[in-house]
Amino acid sequence: MRKVWLIGGLVVLLAAGGGAGWVLTQGSAKAAVSADGKKADKALEFTSREVVRPQLTPMATALEFSGSLVAPQTAIVRAKSSGTLLTLDVAEGSRVSAGARLGTLDLADLNARVSERGAMLEAARAMLVQAEKVHANNQRLAEAQFISPTALDSSKATLDSARAQLNAAQAQVDTVRISLREAALVAPISGIVAKRFVVPGEKVSAEQQLLSIVDLRNLEMMGSVGTHEVSQLSPGMAVQVKVEGVETPVQGTLARIAPAAEAGTRSIGVTVNIANPKEVFRAGQFALARVSLRHETPRLTVPAGAIAAASGQEYVWTLEQDKLLRRSVTTGRRDTSRGLIEILDGVKPDTQVLAARFDNLREGAPAKVVTAVAQATMAASAPASN
Repeated sequence: MRKVWLIGGLVVLLAAGGGAGWVLTQGSAKAAVSADGKKADKALEFTSREVVRPQLTPMATALEFSGSLVAPQTAIVRAKSSGTLLTLDVAEGSRVSAGARLGTLDLADLNARVSERGAMLEAARAMLVQAEKVHANNQRLAEAQFISPTALDSSKATLDSARAQLNAAQAQVDTVRISLREAALVAPISGIVAKRFVVPGEKVSAEQQLLSIVDLRNLEMMGSVGTHEVSQLSPGMAVQVKVEGVETPVQGTLARIAPAAEAGTRSIGVTVNIANPKEVFRAGQFALARVSLRHETPRLTVPAGAIAAASGQEYVWTLEQDKLLRRSVTTGRRDTSRGLIEILDGVKPDTQVLAARFDNLREGAPAKVVTAVAQATMAASAPASN
């Protein structure tokens, strides 16, 4: 009986100990809940490699911008008179020389006007001859005092009028002949036929486009740079131009800089002149220009991966007072070779910035930086605790 009582007392003690453990567990669970009844957010942890501070770094002494090649020497051949296009002797891609004949236009109406003006010229010449004879006779009669001085003056006025009519008729003939000469379809410049707008047999009107000719021996690249960068450029600077499809860059020259920024942007247009004597490049090709700058100044930079953009505004994520904050920034130069971007405004050198982009970040969320050793220790202890 004594043994039975000992066993019963042991069971009661074990039961009491289990109840006390349950009470302690419940107490610790309640301690994990905040005073307002909400569960506290767990702080996000970032390694020292994921968080950087902006550094004063000498940026690459080069400025890059892109654009398309254009041919400034482009001529549009237009019809100078209405008529029917009889022939067009060139096709797209044909090479032509300045003054070469391009086709034939039916100029029957213009030729008729030339004949008409020529007839009027002959009539004016005949009237002048007649007026000269009459005036010569009147002079002899006036010397013999057979006519009055007034009659002599009248014949002189008639002679002057006839001479003026002859000059006017001659001017009209010259004008029509010039129109006839300009109506001939000849190449205004040497180059390559880029496009034909009409075909033989069509009825064309004056000033209608017939075809275009492009001279590829000299090309230009149209690009734009930021307003904060344009002060470092000047006409005449050497430019390295990398044209798509061509491995070796070519040498160009900065020809012009626009006097004002484009409306609604913070960029200013620039033009690069590129010599193309072998006509390797074509108008419309995309190109990347690189201008070597003269001076190198340390600038506040962050990794390119730290910059994000939304609604046209660039920003970075920072860690301030153990919280995530989103800061809008203004960027400047970009060094693609080292993956750095200049920060003009928005963060200070002592600000902690996330060096890469992370998804689902929330402003104001708790965050902290842990060392690599601490992170490795926590990763190793996680399976043991499990």
